[in-house]
Amino acid sequence: MTAAISLLNLVPQEKQSAILVGVLAVLDKMLAIHRLDQLYTEHKLTGMGKEEFARTLLGALNINIEGGDELQQNIPHHGPLVIASNHPFGGIEGVILAYVIGQIRPDIKVLANQGLQIFQELKDYFIFTNPLSERDPRNGPSLRESLRHVKHGGALLIFPAGRVSYYQSQKKRISEHQWNRIVANLVTRTQAHYLAVFVSGQNSPLFYRLGRIYYRLRMLMLPRELLNKRDSNINISASSCIPAKAFRPNTSDIEQTALQRVQSYVQDPLWRHTWPSSSTLLLQPLIPKVPSAEIKTELANLAAEQKLLSYRNLDVYYAYYEQIPQTVREIARLRELVFREHDEGSGNALDTDDFDKTYTHLFIVERDEGNIIGAYRMGQSDRLLKMGKQDPFYLSAMFQFSAQFVNRQAPCLEMGRSFLIPAYQNSFQGLLLLWRGIGRFVCQFPQYRTLYGTVSLSKLYDPRSVSLIQHALVEPTPNAKAHTPFDFPVSAEIADFARQYPLANHLTSLLAGIESDGKDIPILLKHYQKLSAKFHCLGIDSHFNHTPGLLLSVELAQVPEKLGKLYLGEGWQTYKAYSRNDGMQ
Repeated sequence: MTAAISLLNLVPQEKQSAILVGVLAVLDKMLAIHRLDQLYTEHKLTGMGKEEFARTLLGALNINIEGGDELQQNIPHHGPLVIASNHPFGGIEGVILAYVIGQIRPDIKVLANQGLQIFQELKDYFIFTNPLSERDPRNGPSLRESLRHVKHGGALLIFPAGRVSYYQSQKKRISEHQWNRIVANLVTRTQAHYLAVFVSGQNSPLFYRLGRIYYRLRMLMLPRELLNKRDSNINISASSCIPAKAFRPNTSDIEQTALQRVQSYVQDPLWRHTWPSSSTLLLQPLIPKVPSAEIKTELANLAAEQKLLSYRNLDVYYAYYEQIPQTVREIARLRELVFREHDEGSGNALDTDDFDKTYTHLFIVERDEGNIIGAYRMGQSDRLLKMGKQDPFYLSAMFQFSAQFVNRQAPCLEMGRSFLIPAYQNSFQGLLLLWRGIGRFVCQFPQYRTLYGTVSLSKLYDPRSVSLIQHALVEPTPNAKAHTPFDFPVSAEIADFARQYPLANHLTSLLAGIESDGKDIPILLKHYQKLSAKFHCLGIDSHFNHTPGLLLSVELAQVPEKLGKLYLGEGWQTYKAYSRNDGMQ
């Protein structure tokens, strides 16, 4: 069947009068439908099978597909799968995606609007619907068929906007229409994996001008726009495959659909950033391990109250450099070892600086073996200021603090350089003991009401993930600014989403679509969120291999009751009731 007749078939039978047929004949000439007929004839497209038709049509138009391999790599070979894409062209992207996806998933079905009936040869791909009207009762059978297909382990491709992207005057840019809620509904009801796709490109300026005059003119222009893609490169960008469980429970279909729409825009190649080249290409060999006997000797000489707690074979201590120089040396060796795993190392034989001599060291030791398994470095602000140095704070190299920032206002603890050795990184036990150690420390010194410091966001994270974390969590303060800010704002579409919905609620699912290894936000960052931390700004540590760091503060006496009791134990109520007017200890 020719393309011209296919277009005519979209008009109800009772309205196909002679006058209408004549008008369509004129439109056929104006809108290049006759050229599409010629393409059908020249390449004998009529009656071809769907895969042969797609391959021949793309070859006839000399369209080069970029990013198809990446999309195919992200597609699971079996199991329920929902794929949703933006709709920039109104036709050819459906052919491209069905063809590319079909090579991995021969079971692919495409939920599409009636306009794509123009390609009768592709009808085996399509489940037709009217996505322009969610309440159209004629959509019922199509939606039930889609649900059955996915529930039975099939792959379904959807263009949830239901219409081609168009110029939106309120946004002052070309953008997708809001998406149909069926995409969220299908993922939730079938627990399917979700894959977001972004197809780059636009139609001609004439297409958008006519669409602003009368929106239905866009549909009539689609055959012409399809032919305008001759000899073009069309880029496809795909998310990582997102499991249904990554989406926040009890989110409404409307909010989840808006999230899934923005997950498509997150893949836009125009919203990309690259990290600076590593400054530690030449890594010095690490120093030898400090003998355990030397560490045990130093610990034996500490005051009894400096052992903060014990758990099985693990002890938590605090001490100062002059008390434990060899233990600090081993801590610095392990810091470098762990930080290198995250592309954050200094490149030196150990990670140390002059602040190791002025800061307080809180650390965990395996009692029998004398091995360090993790540590924090704490700056007691009142103690540091008494030393008379012009700027005694390590983080002053990364941030500019005003006189009103907490470290100049009252005694507080600057927290940093934390690590756990690899054997303890996947266990909550190590982090729990560090924080119980902090809790016991502030019980001894209750004048410290505030913790502040940074959470490092490893350069193993995609810059898009860091930008999303920054936009979701940071509430800028005039009292602290980064010397080297992270200057990569979120895209306009993400900013629009964040104005309507809390972006912080959806970081897990957004990162799941970006990070190929499935990374969520750092566990330490999640921990600070549970402590009701305030996030002040994000900066780049140019002295630490250009690592991004998120500056935060925690009011310890205001943490949730459950966590206060967990970390401070029996001293929690006394600590909460303490007033600085009671005197310093």
